[in-house]
Amino acid sequence: MKIRVGMGFDVHQLEDGHDFWLGGIKLSAEKGAVGHSDADVLIHAICDALLGAANLRDIGFHFSNTDSRWKGKDSKYFLREVTKMLVAKGWQIENIDCTLCLEQPKVNPHIPDMKKVLAPLMNISEDDISIKATTNETLGYVGRQEGVNAYAVALIKK
Repeated sequence: MKIRVGMGFDVHQLEDGHDFWLGGIKLSAEKGAVGHSDADVLIHAICDALLGAANLRDIGFHFSNTDSRWKGKDSKYFLREVTKMLVAKGWQIENIDCTLCLEQPKVNPHIPDMKKVLAPLMNISEDDISIKATTNETLGYVGRQEGVNAYAVALIKK
């Protein structure tokens, strides 16, 4: 058996007038994330962790933000496609561990719903996904609520 670990990171600006998609669900928030697709920072970080673990480059390589096909695209599509890429190479996703960093809205009440959405996209159990959230204690771009970021680690096996 062969195992690999991958790490992903993503960041998006927050602005008034944008929807806030996080972990595949739309949250009620004063500000939303800005991006070429739906700007789901958590899914983007997970995609990069998985792609990195399988040595398949990164999300921008496969779904460029200069390609009009991906404009406004639901990020769940990207995660589904990344999962297909791994399966095609013989990889199986074992678990995902993520950390979100934002001041508002509070994420913890939404974590069970995020896991319900994300697990089937990766063909894993909800128990194989850990999502944690923290603030930046009002420091930096996250603390000023100008941006949101996410970190993800993925373990895959063959």
